[in-house]
Amino acid sequence: MSHSIVSTGAHTASGSALFAKNSDRNPGECQPFLQLPAAFHPRGARVACTHISIPQVAETYRLMGHSPWWGWGFEQGVNEHAVAIGNQPVPTREPVETKPGLIGMDLVRLGLERGRDAREALEIIAALIETHGQGGSAVAPGEAGCHNSFAIADPQQAWVLETSGRRWAARRTDRAALSNHLQLGSDWQIGSRDLESFARSEGWWRQAERIEFATAYGPTEAGFAADSESRQRRALWLLERSTRLDVSAVQALLRDHDGGAGESADPRNGLCAYGASGSTTASLIAPLPADPTPAWPVWVSFGTPCTGLFLPVYLDGILPAALARGGESPDDAAAWWVFKQLEDAALRDPQRNAPLLRQAWSDLEEKLEAERLGVEAQAARAAGGGDEEQVCDLLTDFMARSVAAALQEAARLRVTLEN
Repeated sequence: MSHSIVSTGAHTASGSALFAKNSDRNPGECQPFLQLPAAFHPRGARVACTHISIPQVAETYRLMGHSPWWGWGFEQGVNEHAVAIGNQPVPTREPVETKPGLIGMDLVRLGLERGRDAREALEIIAALIETHGQGGSAVAPGEAGCHNSFAIADPQQAWVLETSGRRWAARRTDRAALSNHLQLGSDWQIGSRDLESFARSEGWWRQAERIEFATAYGPTEAGFAADSESRQRRALWLLERSTRLDVSAVQALLRDHDGGAGESADPRNGLCAYGASGSTTASLIAPLPADPTPAWPVWVSFGTPCTGLFLPVYLDGILPAALARGGESPDDAAAWWVFKQLEDAALRDPQRNAPLLRQAWSDLEEKLEAERLGVEAQAARAAGGGDEEQVCDLLTDFMARSVAAALQEAARLRVTLEN
């Protein structure tokens, strides 16, 4: 399961919108963090997505995000216009198309590459779904595909987009938590042209009133949705308790274990998941300022956030290579694998190890936070003077030092836990 959270500035401490997501996937699936430049493309160009190639657009925007090592798309990410998108697989009544199409992660990346704001990104994703469909495995070759929901936000607005095959519905929101089930009722505001007529033709909606999307298109069997709904209720309860969200509060929310820790926690209920069949493999928190400066931070975590830390990263710097490294096999030079190995060591005795890790990471996070504020102030002054090269150097150097310190500490902690 995956969980996205969006909040407009009306509910945050800074007045800036916030986007966050825990990406839950197979526990051993490496998920590097990639940075891609803006680009212009020639007429007639095509782009090779995970399973199919589609026409390329004239211009794509600068972006960064988490991408499973084997795929083309992103689980979650942000672009240079402060648009953030994350997806969740959702079951519906419709069978998934058997022929290859776009997968949810492809659509996240395409929305970020092509959307200047949340509404434009939504319309781009919706048009691509109608044109190319959703088909092909989003987990491993040979497995079935899935339908998807999306949380899409920018500094001014946030949207919930839910899909079933080539049909979709969306509504604007001030604050929302998305999990792995449909949740839109009759409150959807825009949708595909045949959204209602198709549901009625299939006998999924017989009332005269406007359709309730989740009721009409949602699966008839329970099971998977029960855990998803439980975790969504937990997320909403936590959001409602935080009347003025900030990055620190969202970090705690993504690390939530249903009020417990270690073996006393039920990973099916908390937002931070671990287990044999599904685990949080990457997390992202993005404040979305109305005027994104060159020193605009986004926070990322690898593996379960409860056993790791959130590192600030910047589009206007060059990401350390360790963040973008990683494949199918363990790699001590890849940040994802370093934190995954620490997570595995911690879960051997979570009651003992969880408090130890939290204290160690709290100390480092506090040190990095103090340094971050100074670096961002320097970068802002350099940007004011038009020195883009110095801005890039400052942010690149800070990220390199932060990641090096985090990897060194993770290696030390792993030795401590294994002895």
